[in-house]
Amino acid sequence: MQYFLALKQGEKRVKISQDLLNMYVEGKAMPAIALKDTKDNNWNPVGEENLIATVKEQNGNMIVLCDKDGMAKTIAQWFTEEQTKEILSKIKNDLNLSQYDGKLFLPI
Repeated sequence: MQYFLALKQGEKRVKISQDLLNMYVEGKAMPAIALKDTKDNNWNPVGEENLIATVKEQNGNMIVLCDKDGMAKTIAQWFTEEQTKEILSKIKNDLNLSQYDGKLFLPI
């Protein structure tokens, strides 16, 4: 796929994911990765599917919506353990999203 076409498609998917997450994190979701990293110089947008993941850091927890390959499309940070559990429960109940437990690819 051409770079600009893949980027536009990826940006649309990131925006949809960001809007979803923003409904649960008071507008704190930030865009993350729009293109998948490939070794053969082909450009691919992130996947359409939304899976939910968390990352525990020293400052608190990060909530991530990613595709099936672990490409983070949107992130919201720093939440306490209690806030994280509450947000995850609401998202899973309302949107029926599955948990992603594999390796996440986060923006640097």
